[in-house]
Amino acid sequence: MKTLMKAAQITKYSKKLHAQVNDIPIPEIADNEVLVKVKSAAVNPLEMLVITGSVKLIQDYKFPLTLGNELAGIVEKVGRNVKGFYIGDEVYTRLPLNKIGAFAEYAAIDADAIAPMPKNLSYAEAAAAALTGLTAYQGLHEELEAQSGKSVFIPGGSGSFGQMAVPIAKDMGLKVIVSGNSQARERTLEIGADQYLDYTKENYVDLLSNIDYVIDTLGAKEFDNELKIIKPGGRLLSLKTGPNRRFAEDHHFPWWKQKLFSAVGAKYDNKAKKKNVEYRFIFVRSDGAQLKEITKIIEKNNIVPPLHPKQFTISEINEALELVANGRLKGKVIINF
Repeated sequence: MKTLMKAAQITKYSKKLHAQVNDIPIPEIADNEVLVKVKSAAVNPLEMLVITGSVKLIQDYKFPLTLGNELAGIVEKVGRNVKGFYIGDEVYTRLPLNKIGAFAEYAAIDADAIAPMPKNLSYAEAAAAALTGLTAYQGLHEELEAQSGKSVFIPGGSGSFGQMAVPIAKDMGLKVIVSGNSQARERTLEIGADQYLDYTKENYVDLLSNIDYVIDTLGAKEFDNELKIIKPGGRLLSLKTGPNRRFAEDHHFPWWKQKLFSAVGAKYDNKAKKKNVEYRFIFVRSDGAQLKEITKIIEKNNIVPPLHPKQFTISEINEALELVANGRLKGKVIINF
């Protein structure tokens, strides 16, 4: 008899944001994997993209699919080729894209994707840090190749992404400007932002110019405004607007996908080119070595990701998904096991 665990799953892509809690066998681990007993998992807007099939051109899943992209927990078993992790270790991760499944009592995870949990964070806080931390780290280091002494602007950076991106950018020696709501002003300046614009009173297009890098968190409707403030030769990185040709090439997608993404992103690439700006799109991947670097920054600056006050159990998964899709969030939405 295989021991069973609870997991939140979908059986097909659907516009309806609904998962089913099923009893399924605890996964077996491969030689390069660890079995993690999940303590907390975070619910992200990415879940909506997975459920609706919006990311299937980037990653197409087999069903039934256990949902969930980031978690924190305790190592229960270690594969025979795994070095550096032991039973009882507290770890956190952004799961590999081709093997997600954080909304379950256990997860089998490639050891290269995990890192020891930051010492200053609870399981819930650590679960909320991996995905945004890696997005910020890969965005600044790999996509923007940001250089010390240059400026970065994060419109809409008062949320959980900005909380990770600001200290990582400061750690790289950048001048950091953020726009967001008035409630997050103090918190964002405290973690190192050099300038904060309250979007209800100040329009960044009137106030900023000659910015080296912009990290867009708001999507296509802000694209033209963001281009206006970037200096020629600068870069615009979006988490939302959509993939383009470069994205497809960097990910070594097959030629038909490259053609498709070139067509989808052409409008944005052309607009950026006219301004002598390079447009990039990011879809974050798992990386345990980078997470270790992020851990150092989290511990050094005592960064604590804000959490939504109500936390959920796996049986309340659909309430949690609904909240992330349509609610007013005060931080990351967490499922505790």
